[in-house]
Amino acid sequence: MMKVKVILSAVALLCVGFVAQAQDVKIGYTNVEFIMDLMPEMEQIAADVKDYETQLQTTMQLKAEDFQRQVQTYQQAAQTMTEEARAAKEKELTDLQGTLQKMESDTQISYQRKLGELLTPVQNKVINAINAVAAENNYTHIFAESAGQAPILLYTKEEDKFTELVLAKLGLEMPAAPAATN
Repeated sequence: MMKVKVILSAVALLCVGFVAQAQDVKIGYTNVEFIMDLMPEMEQIAADVKDYETQLQTTMQLKAEDFQRQVQTYQQAAQTMTEEARAAKEKELTDLQGTLQKMESDTQISYQRKLGELLTPVQNKVINAINAVAAENNYTHIFAESAGQAPILLYTKEEDKFTELVLAKLGLEMPAAPAATN
């Protein structure tokens, strides 16, 4: 009977400890995309991205049309060409088609890079605001909400040493922070 009372007392103390710790935790959620969509800069970014996309599409369309003209010209003249000339022209068209496909891939990469370049300042502005609001209002953790995705941690207080605890559990040490240079 004494053992049961001791165990129940220990469990009660643990529960009180968890409740006391839980009172220090303040968690918030936000939707970064929603906030970014409301930023005045987004209207200009959307226009810039649209213009850039139009330029890329126009360039790709002109290259594709040029390629199609060359294919049609080859098809019309193929019957009158020598075997060597036909083989050379087919190789040229195959190389041109490969170049066109690479250009299409490069265009998509260029578009993504431009979009990231334009969005980064706005993203940084929103993240800095989230961090400031979280610190000013004593939030311990802020998560980003995304439709259909697990929440992403955006902010945690400096004194949150969860990573260090996990490293210790794994028998690893936290690397030393680089010394600040003046």
